[in-house]
Amino acid sequence: MPEILDVSPAPLASRSERVAGWLRTAAPALLAYAAVRLVGLAILWVAAAAEGADAHHLLTRRWDSVWYVRVAEQGYGFEVVLPDGGVHSSLAFFPLLPALERGLAALGPLAAADAGLLVGWLASLAAAAGIFAVGARIGGPRVGVLLAALWGAHPTAFVQSMAYTETLFTALAAWALYAVLTERWVTAGALAVLAGLSRPSAAALVAALVVTAGAHWLGELRRGTPAGELLRRRPRMLAGVLLAPLGWLSYVLYVAVRTGRPWGYFEVQAQWGNGFDGGVALAAFVWENLRAHWPAGLGLCAALALVGWLVVLCVRQRQPLPLLVYGVVIVVVSLVGSGYFGSRPRLMMPAFTLLLPAALALARLRPTRSAAVCLVAAVASGGYGAFTLLGSGPP
Repeated sequence: MPEILDVSPAPLASRSERVAGWLRTAAPALLAYAAVRLVGLAILWVAAAAEGADAHHLLTRRWDSVWYVRVAEQGYGFEVVLPDGGVHSSLAFFPLLPALERGLAALGPLAAADAGLLVGWLASLAAAAGIFAVGARIGGPRVGVLLAALWGAHPTAFVQSMAYTETLFTALAAWALYAVLTERWVTAGALAVLAGLSRPSAAALVAALVVTAGAHWLGELRRGTPAGELLRRRPRMLAGVLLAPLGWLSYVLYVAVRTGRPWGYFEVQAQWGNGFDGGVALAAFVWENLRAHWPAGLGLCAALALVGWLVVLCVRQRQPLPLLVYGVVIVVVSLVGSGYFGSRPRLMMPAFTLLLPAALALARLRPTRSAAVCLVAAVASGGYGAFTLLGSGPP
């Protein structure tokens, strides 16, 4: 693993100059990310035109994005009763994205759906910037640029251009992790609060803060530092850790009050078929694919093996503890639950840290070769995105 680098610009006279200096440093990553996503959007627009579909509609009015718009326009309380008597409630969807949609729609001419698309696109740039910052701190600016580009070419990266929460969450998570790496614990905790209001996978971010702080405290205690003195030395670390889970907990409490049941949030999720079974449902899904459609089953096994191999590489390369914990927990949470299995790649997309081994490897190649790899990945991602968005099932 390359030595950790600090790519923050040298101290400048004013905050605006510091921001301008950092943006100049991050500009190649933002341009690379934008280029990758434009390839994906161009492929979608061409494919949609060939099918007689409206690409704008596909990006703003498909699957979960419809539910977020309903929350933005109507508030919570909307439910759909299924033919089998089950109920899908809008309380399953976290409030930060619809709140931003509603706020933007109230400020200007945009409808809530278009406001959600704007939030998604702006958040994607913020996420690319945060991913660059993390990657550059680990391996230098070139690694940061490649990491942002690779994340933009993720197989389910088309969601990054939709009114979905994954991109907003990734932006908050990336900057929170960067804040931990740079010892800004209160900032990290505050960003984790917002992440907890955007997606339940904020549990991975909370775990990253708690485990990192716990490892630091345990090391200090083993060196003989009294617990009281340790807390006096690092009050901001403690504050960040205590802040981190408050966003997620506050929404769970809100749903409990709204439903009148202490475990109301988990009951709402169960109605959607979401829960945790330790991977039993995943194993059954893999076996069913192997039995009924063995080529698809083998492809699924290969994809799971690839994810496992990336986790092993991250461990072997000794990623900083917060990055390692965050990535592993995102993967575990995405795989051990029941529910719709087509969404698993999308749920793992915020685990950008899994792409660090690839970014480090590409950084050792000539720039033309690494750019060619990113272009091929962008085309493949765009093709898969167009195929999925023009299909019937959600990602």
